[in-house]
Amino acid sequence: MTFPVVGMVGGGQLARMTHEAGIPLGIRFKLLSDTPQDSAAQVVGDVVIGDYRDLETLRAFAQGCDVITFDHEHVPTEHLRALEADGIPVRPGPDALVHAQDKGVMRARLDAIGVPCPRHRIVADPADVAAFAAEGEGFPVILKTVRGGYDGKGVWVVRSAEEAAEPFRAGVPVLAEEKVDFVRELAANVVRSPHGQAVAYPVVESRQVDGVCDTVIAPAPDLDPALALQAEEMALRIAKELDVVGHLAVELFQTRDGRILVNELAMRPHNSGHWSQDGAVTSQFANHVRAVLDLPLGDPRPRARWTVMVNVLGGDYPDMYSAYLHCMARDPQLKIHMYGKDVKPGRKVGHVNTYGDDLDDVLERARHAAGYLRGTITE
Repeated sequence: MTFPVVGMVGGGQLARMTHEAGIPLGIRFKLLSDTPQDSAAQVVGDVVIGDYRDLETLRAFAQGCDVITFDHEHVPTEHLRALEADGIPVRPGPDALVHAQDKGVMRARLDAIGVPCPRHRIVADPADVAAFAAEGEGFPVILKTVRGGYDGKGVWVVRSAEEAAEPFRAGVPVLAEEKVDFVRELAANVVRSPHGQAVAYPVVESRQVDGVCDTVIAPAPDLDPALALQAEEMALRIAKELDVVGHLAVELFQTRDGRILVNELAMRPHNSGHWSQDGAVTSQFANHVRAVLDLPLGDPRPRARWTVMVNVLGGDYPDMYSAYLHCMARDPQLKIHMYGKDVKPGRKVGHVNTYGDDLDDVLERARHAAGYLRGTITE
């Protein structure tokens, strides 16, 4: 019996790290990538260069794959249905993935199953935005294009009807949401297999800078155990109700009045789970591979009391390799993960993980390393 072939659509860092997790298991990967320079295309042996938006390209790529999975949510839903009709297992399937592709569909489905969300509705024009604001606490409100946004893109904070015109220029439906008064952002990461086995990672705190994830702390500090359990159970229920196969990240707001509300869903390995590479018994990437192949899932429990992940963003200092000497000598326990990307200001080019028993120390070590790699810290 030969080992299975996982077809990964998308050549970014998530595909790169998922491939890495499959290597010890002998799992073979086939990659559909936009360019040979993409992060995963640099390390996967079997790479097809093509456009995931073209059905015939997808069909040709799927030949010889035992299962298809993704490092992004952008493959057209109708294409995934066509692959399933061809007999190719797609995980997560199109009926699940559409909830991560379309925020309007996601909100409607979460409402239907009783999951708490911010007040929201689809709006038609700036005047409708003003009406939505008047129905609640007034401006400001959040506007989101229902498809295509990530890392703060496709999201606007608008303070008047006059400011609400830009989102409608994209020509896609616009979702209006109340601006939640939250204490912090959390994330509940779970993994589910086709036969229904599921595991939950500790709920983490996710800190954003300019709409981009900067720091993740696992587990979330000072989180009431009852609220943590509620978040984990909510994520597991969403995974079951939506029939998610693979990794599901449920991004959450913790409100000032003690509630948790669902902000976003992602059905793939997620930035809020990168800590698990070095901080959990089984990483999100390894469990995603296990899930899409319907293998028994691994233990998600943390290895250390605290693990901190800090993203390494590109800056004005492109030679990050020369910083290794300082970072590794200063902190022999530091784990550096680089994505093989060209350094551009503000671009995610890697992340660092630190762990230990003292949260302040673990945070300082991770921030220092990420800052030194970026060039914003020089000593």
